[in-house]
Amino acid sequence: MNRSTTAGSFVLSVFSVITEISDGTVQMSRALAADICGLGSRLLAKVRPIGSLDGTRGKCRFRYFPGPSVNPFGTDRALDSPLARRRQRDQARTSRRGMPHRNPPDPGGPLRRLTSTAVVIIFALVMTACVLGVMAWKAFDAKKAALTSGSSDIQNLAHSLAEHASHTIQSVDIAMTGMVDLLKYRDPEPDRFNRYLAETAKTLPQLRRIGVSDAKGNWTYSSLAEMPRHTISDRNYFVYHRDTPDNALRISELLQSRVDDRSSMIVVSKRITKLDGSFGGVVAAAIDKDYFNGFYRTFQLGPDGGISLIRNDGTLLIRWPLSDKSTNLSKTDLFSKHLKLSSVGYYKIISPFDGVVKHLGYEETRNYPMVVTVAMSEDWLLSEWWKTLRTDVIVAGVLLCMILMLAALLALQFRFRSRTERALREREAHYRLLADNIADIIIVIDARSVLRYVSRSVEPVLGLQATNLVGKSCFDLVHPEDRESVMQATTRLSGVGSVSTVVFRHYRGDGTLAWVESKFKLASETSDPKQIEFLCVIRDVTERKRMEDELTQLNRRLTQLAATDGLTGLTNRRTLDSFLRREYEACEEISVLLFDIDNFKGYNDTYGHQAGDRCLQAVAKTIGDATANTSGLSARYGGEEFAVVLPNTSEDEALKVAESVRLTVRALGIPNTASSRGYITISAGVAAKTRSTLDEAALVGEADTALYEAKRLGRNRSMVHSSIDLRYVESGSIQHDGEIAPRERTH
Repeated sequence: MNRSTTAGSFVLSVFSVITEISDGTVQMSRALAADICGLGSRLLAKVRPIGSLDGTRGKCRFRYFPGPSVNPFGTDRALDSPLARRRQRDQARTSRRGMPHRNPPDPGGPLRRLTSTAVVIIFALVMTACVLGVMAWKAFDAKKAALTSGSSDIQNLAHSLAEHASHTIQSVDIAMTGMVDLLKYRDPEPDRFNRYLAETAKTLPQLRRIGVSDAKGNWTYSSLAEMPRHTISDRNYFVYHRDTPDNALRISELLQSRVDDRSSMIVVSKRITKLDGSFGGVVAAAIDKDYFNGFYRTFQLGPDGGISLIRNDGTLLIRWPLSDKSTNLSKTDLFSKHLKLSSVGYYKIISPFDGVVKHLGYEETRNYPMVVTVAMSEDWLLSEWWKTLRTDVIVAGVLLCMILMLAALLALQFRFRSRTERALREREAHYRLLADNIADIIIVIDARSVLRYVSRSVEPVLGLQATNLVGKSCFDLVHPEDRESVMQATTRLSGVGSVSTVVFRHYRGDGTLAWVESKFKLASETSDPKQIEFLCVIRDVTERKRMEDELTQLNRRLTQLAATDGLTGLTNRRTLDSFLRREYEACEEISVLLFDIDNFKGYNDTYGHQAGDRCLQAVAKTIGDATANTSGLSARYGGEEFAVVLPNTSEDEALKVAESVRLTVRALGIPNTASSRGYITISAGVAAKTRSTLDEAALVGEADTALYEAKRLGRNRSMVHSSIDLRYVESGSIQHDGEIAPRERTH
């Protein structure tokens, strides 16, 4: 807990003093003694009437000795003391002289010659200075905290918006990549491909439309109902792809649509490169500017706040609030200075758009050449601080009035405070001696989570100074992610005898993290929740935690190795069986693909087993890529056989996957003189779950039957189980005149 909170505690103690005096009560509460001792002990040590107050130890735990007598040490002892006898003699002398009685100056401290009036004046001045100082410090600290919080909010929002922009482009990029790969090999049937484009545009909300142009810039496919008639040969992105042979995604500047009269749009495009390397056209997708603006306007950034999406060459793509100005920001500090140092940052600027002083956070998107900036005006960030400051000024005025009231009553308490403090110091010294001589760290925490006592063993264990920790929140040095578990540990305590143990991360004095084990228990029973104190014993368990983490990592690695085929890196047969069993029960539609490398035994005999292993790895990578980033699973089934499980996939879709894998393996061009074709090929069997399929084992058997038939018909082909006449397969009399099996597709 910070110093402003401690000052608040002192004010509450002031109220207690005034109440006790008005009631004629002379005993002070434990909370009053604790707070006043912690804040004013250094001053009162010099001005109290009797004894001296040791203020060098900071805050501590206090206990007051209650009793019916005003003197807590006993009346006889007070009357027999030298000080009491001296006062009696002085009173007798003044009575004989006929003078009014007056107590002599207090001999206890260096300021004993000061009168009570002078002491009260000094106390009032010091406390006034403290209040004003605390308020000034709080205002400065609150302003710093407001700017720090604003900085964190701005940077977090910039990161989130950068991720949003990256994902927006990435989903379009993935769809366009598949189209480019398809158009590289063939020209699809127009109506069917146009429907596919329309469905893609409908699925991706950011897309206004998507289309394909030929090498001359004329549209050949489009998601629109009517094919656009204009040419894009003059567009910068088309010229770029025509003249640049790379396949990178291109993000255009803001463009005005030629199809309709809607507002500006951003075009993302990719080059189509034919098999011979020539330019085959462009796949272009239009993202509506309003898609970003509609998302950005949901954030509350204040009247002068703004969000910008900028291309990495400084071209402004999106600016919210809406701005139709085409601005190039390449000359600003963002591009000339900050982005060169870091892709993520935060700094203070004068906005080039409205000239307002703002705090700006930026982040460069992953994988795509864009930068997102978030700006909030300084006035907006400090608006709540100004409101709080006005309230604090009022509170300071009230506190000063209370200090004046307290000063008028404080002199009446000096005599009893000095006696109480002596007893408290003796008890504290006793407890401190015990706590400072054990290896574990002992701390005492009050109901507000403030450290009331810290043993000196914290210095060798965690490298922290005990005196610097007293009065602070116990959560200041706890890792933010572990604070909730520490709070729950105290709430689980049900009584004085109960103990709650928690392991969490704690900062050392040098800033590093240490794992500690803490045992919490209630220090005493009390009916007042504000008086609850917790006793905590802390032990450093960093080394033990490290060994536990290493064991966990080792177990995780062993589990991974047990589920993976060592040669190909695919999952093994056991993992496949478990996955298939689970998905078969969960999915209405599921397909199984079995692949077998053709003439692999001859390949092994001709090229050797090491070459055979490399061949298996190449084919396995191709098959594994077919299920990458999907819910499917690729596995090595045994020897040169591989299996693929595709949940929620129909037989036709599974056949497309099988054919894609078969063609990709064939395109690898791995030489195989043992094959009549001269290179490595594979055969595939496809089976899908139907009403007649008994279980997952039967489904695998159907895929195996289809694979067997593909092999029997000459290899290098894909066969679906539903296309086989099982009556003839079982009799071995099935005949095919052509190269293509029923429902089989080749390219």
